[in-house]
Amino acid sequence: MAASQKGEMIRPLITFSMLAGGLPKLAAEPSRIDDSQLLVYHDSTGKKHPVKTPADWAKRRQQILEGMQRAMGKLPSRDVLPPLDMHSHSQVDFNGFTRSTIDFITEKNDRLPALLYRPKTKLLAKRTGILALPPTSSLGKYRITKEGGIPNRAYAYELAKRGHVVIAPDYPTFGDYKYDFESDDYISGTMKGIFNHMRCVDLLQSLPEVDPSRIGAIGHSLGGHNAMFVGVFDNRIKVTVSSCGWTPFHDYYGGKIDGWTSNRYMPLIKTRYGLDPDLVPFDFHEVVAALAPRAFFSSSPLNDSNFAVHGVKKAIPKAHEVYRLLGQANAMQLRTPDCEHDFPPAIRQESYHFIDQAFDQARN
Repeated sequence: MAASQKGEMIRPLITFSMLAGGLPKLAAEPSRIDDSQLLVYHDSTGKKHPVKTPADWAKRRQQILEGMQRAMGKLPSRDVLPPLDMHSHSQVDFNGFTRSTIDFITEKNDRLPALLYRPKTKLLAKRTGILALPPTSSLGKYRITKEGGIPNRAYAYELAKRGHVVIAPDYPTFGDYKYDFESDDYISGTMKGIFNHMRCVDLLQSLPEVDPSRIGAIGHSLGGHNAMFVGVFDNRIKVTVSSCGWTPFHDYYGGKIDGWTSNRYMPLIKTRYGLDPDLVPFDFHEVVAALAPRAFFSSSPLNDSNFAVHGVKKAIPKAHEVYRLLGQANAMQLRTPDCEHDFPPAIRQESYHFIDQAFDQARN
């Protein structure tokens, strides 16, 4: 995401490309739901009701998705999708698996560059599929490889080594992805990312060795919150791991949220909501809760200067109430390693074990 002294996260220029057409226009801004009241939903008249049952939560969750789309733009229809038309350009052999450099069609004439890790040997049981999302880096998808330059970012390689089928795409304008925000149809880069990442899930599910019911997502920093965002909109993702990916808006640099507002992210936070955390129509405790009852693992370091852990610690108990309501109190886990903006080895290994456990429980 934005603002880091380490160069991994870049504070973007605050620019905004107006909607070029092709997406439904947002409706007039409704009366805002108080997002601090997670277990309250509003009916069509605006009357408040307590969330007491899973059916009540489904109504509140839908209102969270609507709020996210007011800041991000609407998720485009997936009713008619073009063929993936995957092209493989090169391949590298590793011990037990290969890594192919690919691209495939997301929509129209847009081809998404990615790395695809596949096992060399076939098993009787199908493999799990992982969507591995990179942090902010000019290297894009290569940042999370073995040769990416930062050992604590090599989670795509490490997960492939554990036997998962892994796809690691570029985020728009990073790596090999030459993307023009000024001429696209999206209100935000965030929503373009969500749509692309859902297409990655389509590709994973199309592979004969992948169990389509066992798909996960993982990411650090930019990849951390993008894993959460796509997990909210794509119920096919059964487990999500976010490292250094989030904190509530009021706790992000003390409520100074301009770092979220470049065209790579959500310009409406500035142009519609005036950089006021109280006006932004969603917040991160809602995002976490909207993942329930699916498995969620957050690594939120004690000394992360980007995403303050004290905000995470306030938000997690709120979201945990939803997990308890849905009978999955243990499906959400928080770790707070004593480090800066990093994904240290012990926590990565714990997150991989969490992924395996989630898939094992899903299979049973």
